[in-house]
Amino acid sequence: MRMTRRWVWVALALVVACRDEQAGPKPKEPKAPAPGASPGARMLEAAPALTFSSGATWANGAVTYLGSVVDPPKPKPGDQVTLKHFFRADGDVPQGYRFFVHVLDAASRRQLGNLDHELQGGAAPLGTWPKGKVVEDAHGFQMPNFPGALQLALGFWNDSGRLAVDSVALSDGDNRVLGPRFESLLAALPEYHMPRASRPPVIDGKLDDEAWKAAPEAVLQGSFDGRPVTRKTTLRLLWDDEYLYVAFWAEDPDLWGTKRNKDDDIYNEDACEVFLDADGDGATYNELQVSPHNVNFDASFVARRSDLPTAMKWESGMQTAVFLKGTLDDDSDRDEFWSAELKIPLKNLTGVPRLPPQKGDVWRFNAYRLEHLQRRTQIEGQAFSPLFVGDFHHLPRFGKLVFE
Repeated sequence: MRMTRRWVWVALALVVACRDEQAGPKPKEPKAPAPGASPGARMLEAAPALTFSSGATWANGAVTYLGSVVDPPKPKPGDQVTLKHFFRADGDVPQGYRFFVHVLDAASRRQLGNLDHELQGGAAPLGTWPKGKVVEDAHGFQMPNFPGALQLALGFWNDSGRLAVDSVALSDGDNRVLGPRFESLLAALPEYHMPRASRPPVIDGKLDDEAWKAAPEAVLQGSFDGRPVTRKTTLRLLWDDEYLYVAFWAEDPDLWGTKRNKDDDIYNEDACEVFLDADGDGATYNELQVSPHNVNFDASFVARRSDLPTAMKWESGMQTAVFLKGTLDDDSDRDEFWSAELKIPLKNLTGVPRLPPQKGDVWRFNAYRLEHLQRRTQIEGQAFSPLFVGDFHHLPRFGKLVFE
């Protein structure tokens, strides 16, 4: 799949979410804002129950970070997380500083990205807070599939540097106060245990060969976060000394496609795909696709999304066939499904550790379906191993293909 989402930063898929103007506890009685504050600024009498408590201060106790509320408190990869931070002015609050939130690798304290934003969308800048009042700020991000723990670090800055933190013990030593920590809940990589074919299946797209009965059926999930999909897709794989066999079955009420030529961009229409990283190096891999019109696409990459024209010069030599339960390119009726078989020569694949493979060998792979719930709109991505980022080429999330 060629298209990918743009993220705020590269290392992790953290996305700053819109602030909910109505979120969080409200003052018991509305009061006039402090001088210089926006009329829309939220000032509270006290903070609510916190999921993370701090007490760190800046500027000789003038500003106190009470803590935060994290919802959900233990987010899984792909979850949308809401953060509410609570501060209090306990002295003469410095003027001219802006708010920052950094995301760190908790182990190394290396900065992975930032969630910087204006406090309350600019309604409550530091320096406008009345003494004794609690200032709430709400924002959000999407939990990435990061292999380690994440640590938030926050504070205030201007062109001269960061506002000084009073307690080194509550900071990272670089004038960033430590905030909530997120332990790794990395989703386990799924495994497919692939039987050796007792006899090769006939490549006709029908999936009625005896050989396929021995292959476990895997049901594809939402490619981004593993949620249930709208239209079912199943996957089966087999192998022998010379070939890898892949079978897809795809529920589809509208069979269609406009691409007719080898290596056309069928990834922009309905297609089923398998990605193979035979040596598991996370760099070299093959992409193989088939459409309901039995149009093929294949490519060999030397690094993630390496030069596409060069990658497309590779020829897999695969044989494919499709079977249709319905009528192609006729949107006046309701179709049922399409199925596809791929027969892929092992000798042509990139980085195969040994030929023939042996029982117990483990490759890395993923399998996908692109389904247009309506033609060219409402596109649903499906995957054997959910990615938690919007990129089918996200190799760290490839599953394991175990030769039995």
